[in-house]
Amino acid sequence: MKKKVAMQLPAVAKEAPVSVRYGLELEALDAIAEIIEVDGSSPASFIEGARHADAVMTSWGIKIDAEIIAGLEQCVVIGVGSVGVDMVDVDAATRAGIVVTNVPDVFIEEVADHTLMLLLASGRRVKLMDKMSGDGRWYKGRPVLNHVPRLWGQTLGLISFGNVATAVARRAKAFGLHVIAYDPYISELKMTAEGVEPVSYEELLERSDYLSVHPGLNEQTRGMLSDAEFAVMKNSAVVINCGRGPVIDEAALIRALENGEIAAAGLDVLEQEPPDLDNPLLKMDNVLITPHAASATTRMRTETRRRNGREVALALSGRWPMSCVNPTVLPRTELERWQPYPMERGPNR
Repeated sequence: MKKKVAMQLPAVAKEAPVSVRYGLELEALDAIAEIIEVDGSSPASFIEGARHADAVMTSWGIKIDAEIIAGLEQCVVIGVGSVGVDMVDVDAATRAGIVVTNVPDVFIEEVADHTLMLLLASGRRVKLMDKMSGDGRWYKGRPVLNHVPRLWGQTLGLISFGNVATAVARRAKAFGLHVIAYDPYISELKMTAEGVEPVSYEELLERSDYLSVHPGLNEQTRGMLSDAEFAVMKNSAVVINCGRGPVIDEAALIRALENGEIAAAGLDVLEQEPPDLDNPLLKMDNVLITPHAASATTRMRTETRRRNGREVALALSGRWPMSCVNPTVLPRTELERWQPYPMERGPNR
């Protein structure tokens, strides 16, 4: 008898059967599992649909929180089809003996490209230049840029130094930027090997002409850029965020922009997505916003779905996935860590 995998994704056309719409995930899963669609309009409806599922797969939509996890009676793995796993309460999953997987090495180059695009466009005030070109202020555009320092020789600060930030640093150096970074969990040797100067958080804020935000979202990073941090920054600084929206206190960012504490921002993510149309950020000439599009490429979305299916298939086959966000859910020896091996049932199973 095949196992059941609960899938809750944004609405898609229902004309095609599940086997076609989820064909990429089923490349790995079809031999051992079937996909069932679950109503994610509320936690109660999700629990009702996924209660007896052996696995859950998600990319966005409803948050798989402690309440939902408590209602999953047979689940052994939650597969997340993205780099970040903030849509899952990993601690609650670990306590329940449920493995959480992700696809940590996808979209790296695309997000780094998008970050540099926002940096360049925000720095050169492209949104304002475009607007002035279209409303008869052609000759007033150049004087605006007379007050913007040349990019070459400016300092780019990176909050966190993971895969994306590393790729951003490599691109930034080609534009003549000096790159500094703050990450208490990364060796200084890794940074210096990339030609990046490790600094404290306060020094990062004080020195950055451009500040790019890359940490994962958790209780320590939520709102880590707020009023106090913006007050320390240069009033000519530009903030870029292609990571997680809630890492920046949005109300504080609006105040900093309105009060001239920082000069501009380029944002691919926001606290609320999509934003309310009366969000002040949407109306500011010095703020460039894209609709969470940094990782939007057909090839990588295809590969992400395939990888998510493979990870879940490994877990359902009783083997360790290639990526496991919460490896403490089961003991692993140093030898076993390098090869998938049969899993036992979790402590609550």
